[in-house]
Order: sequence, then structure tokens, then C-alpha cells
Amino acid sequence: MGDLFAEDAAPKAPIVTRREAITDAGLAHFQSAYPGEAISKRDLFYYIYGLLHSEDYRARFADNLAKELPRIPRVRSAGSFWAFSNAGRALAGYHVNYEQVDPYPVVFTRGDTSLVPPPDPESFYRVEQMRFAGKRPNLDKTSLIYNANITIAGIPLDAYDYVVNGKSALEWVMERQCVKVDKASGIINDANRYAIETVGDPAYPLLLFQRIITVSLETMKIVRALPALDILPTNPGESTP
Repeated sequence: MGDLFAEDAAPKAPIVTRREAITDAGLAHFQSAYPGEAISKRDLFYYIYGLLHSEDYRARFADNLAKELPRIPRVRSAGSFWAFSNAGRALAGYHVNYEQVDPYPVVFTRGDTSLVPPPDPESFYRVEQMRFAGKRPNLDKTSLIYNANITIAGIPLDAYDYVVNGKSALEWVMERQCVKVDKASGIINDANRYAIETVGDPAYPLLLFQRIITVSLETMKIVRALPALDILPTNPGESTP
């Protein structure tokens, strides 16, 4: 038996097994609808992602989506298939790489640092809880009070149309990028610590908000350009729902 404290041999590389979430049968089901089209599993994945963002799809299958897993129909033409697939690819690019997109150029009505950088960035950018300008019920969502030092304006209202889980993506950022104490455990969730210690930029929460404006606008631009939902019947002789 080896010494408990003996140095291990060279560590073995982990064995990674890739498993496709789309089955061969699932791919064949879609390939059969569009003869002559070179459709891969990746193309089908992005088709599904694009379709799930379709406002037509969400409206038509709203009852089903509230009760069961999404059912993915085949659209009638190959052209529509590729339109949804290409849109899904573009959407995924924004949603996965949201931290790399350009921050939206808002107007700084307070705290513009474009000419003179703040002497103490950690204190200047520290966020406790972002909030909209104005007072309920007349909140001004075009303007955000980030903290006592910074207020931004010029937020397009269209950006709030991108909704995730019943709430706009921008409002999710406002809710999560804050300082909050868990009542049960007393653990402090401090977005500033993540910004400074992990990202290395105390302005990260503000830049994230600006980037999600960009992501939201680009997302809705793609979604509203999707083709109308014209789907093939599930079974031969069946009428299209």
C-alpha cells in the first residue's frame, strides 16, 4: 500500500463523453420533411431555439406550454426551417456571449466619467439596489438611478419587451446586481464583490445593465423578423392546427 502522503503519479486527463440531446430519430424526422437539405443536429438545435422565441408559436401553444414540455412542430417549407435555425443561431450568440456585446450608449445625467475617471472606482460604482426614476405608479423606465453617484437616461422602452420567466431581462439584472441579505442564513449576496474579485471591474453591474439593453434590443429585432408559423400536420391527412 502506498504512503498516504506520497506524491501521486501524473494526473489522468478526465474522460469526457459527449452525448447529443437530439436523437438520430429526431433528426431523421425533420430531414424527411425537407428532402435534399443538409440538416445537422446543430442546425436542428438552433431551429428549436429560434422556434421557442416565436411569438406566433408561444401564442398558439400557450395552453400546452403551461402544462407540458414543448412540442416542436415541423414548419412547412425548408426556407422557413432555415429562417428559424439561422435566427436561433443569432439569438444564441447574443444570449451566450452577453458579456462580450457592446454596452448600449446611454446618457449619463449624473456620473459621466468619459472625461475624468473617478478617483476611487470601487466606491464610485458601488451598487446597493438599482431603481427606476420617478415614483409609483409613474415610474420612468427610460431613466435608472444606479446609485447616489450615477443616473442614466435614454433607455429604450423597447428593451423591456424581452421577457424571461415573466420579467424583462433588464429587471432581472436590477434584481440580482445588488446587495442582499438572506433572511434565513444571514449570508450576504454582494454583487460588488463579484465585480471586483472575479471580474476585476467595479463597474461590471452597470456595464452589464447596458449590455443587456443591447441584447434585449437585438433579441426583439430577430424575434420580430421571424416568419409566420405555418406548420406541417403531424399525421398524413391531418389538418394544420
